[in-house]
Amino acid sequence: MTQERIQAYEKNKYALTNAPLLLMPDWKPPFKLYIDACGEGIGAALNQVQIVNDKPYEAQNCLISRQIQPTEARYGASQMKCCCLVWVLEKLHYYLDGIVFELITDCNAVKGHRGPSQ
Repeated sequence: MTQERIQAYEKNKYALTNAPLLLMPDWKPPFKLYIDACGEGIGAALNQVQIVNDKPYEAQNCLISRQIQPTEARYGASQMKCCCLVWVLEKLHYYLDGIVFELITDCNAVKGHRGPSQ
């Protein structure tokens, strides 16, 4: 085995044996809301940069997902991502109501929606 393969093996072994850290939310820094959808389901991760062992760490505060409904299976990609966003905002409203958060998605239709014009 080459040194590169050994390092890759060790990196994979570490990733598989160390579970991601779930932390309680800190209400001061902003949250990051990652959403995604596909033909099988929709899901989201609510993350936040917190200090862990004197280092900044993007901790996961909440992970949710569900299978899509039969009627949702007919949606296009943009509609599916919008459906995901609506579902996530309903489910995580206890976390997100009245606070600042960054929405992270790969869908330009969702990125372009900034809420009511001012």
